[in-house]
Amino acid sequence: MLSRLFGRGDGRTAWIRAGLTAGFSMMLDPNAPKRPRRALYQEVKAYVLDLIERQAWPPHYRVPSENTLVERLGVSRMTVNRALRELSHEGRLYRVQGVGTFVAAQKPQAAFLTIRSIADEIKSRGGIHSSEVLLLQEEPAPEEIAAIMGLPEESPIFHAVLVHRDRGVPIQYAERFVNPAVAPAFLRQDFDRITPSEYLLKIAPVTEAEHVVEATMPDPVVRKRLHMPAHEPCLVLYRTTWVGLAVATRNRFVYPATRFRIGSRFRITADDAHLGI
Repeated sequence: MLSRLFGRGDGRTAWIRAGLTAGFSMMLDPNAPKRPRRALYQEVKAYVLDLIERQAWPPHYRVPSENTLVERLGVSRMTVNRALRELSHEGRLYRVQGVGTFVAAQKPQAAFLTIRSIADEIKSRGGIHSSEVLLLQEEPAPEEIAAIMGLPEESPIFHAVLVHRDRGVPIQYAERFVNPAVAPAFLRQDFDRITPSEYLLKIAPVTEAEHVVEATMPDPVVRKRLHMPAHEPCLVLYRTTWVGLAVATRNRFVYPATRFRIGSRFRITADDAHLGI
């Protein structure tokens, strides 16, 4: 059995001594309590999970290729593929098309009932925020946006598109339309140093907001920018904000469904006593 799993030779022995899963360790320890034998792909899953839980493979660590794991473990590529595929479905790994397989961080959660900068959310959980500005310009307001913001069609409006990353991994595609009357200097800001949310909250604190969330399939542009595989769905948060009576922004935030979740905890007041549970 061990020769099937690890092959032979000093290199394999040294690798085994470096530490494996509880499952593999039991197989090497004659005094370990007996347990039902697991399928090989389950042993591979256990090995990967042990490395993740011991932080030998930290969040966003690039997992060795299937060929490397086949050679290392002495199992078939089909076995390794099934193990990695199941771990991806379980949210412990994620795959970036054309790049590789990575260890998933604990799925970050965006606040639903509050407005907070994506940079603050990432930093609050120990991540490292970075962003890329894809578009920053003045343009005529599209018909739908003009209607939402109560502006005449083709009125000048500011349009910004950014991709936000955590430790280099894209987690949010942010598209924002800004009312120039609320933030006339918006286009002159350096959004490599400050996020649009941070700037807008500083100069024009929001007095009212609306959030709508939907699950959908991303368009090709968003899929490419977020490095999403072909069949992965996304979460889309539509946010409209008001400053006084004026609609300040209309936003579309897109998140890969396997890398993000949206939720909030809130206190029920006397005015909400009619709500059921």
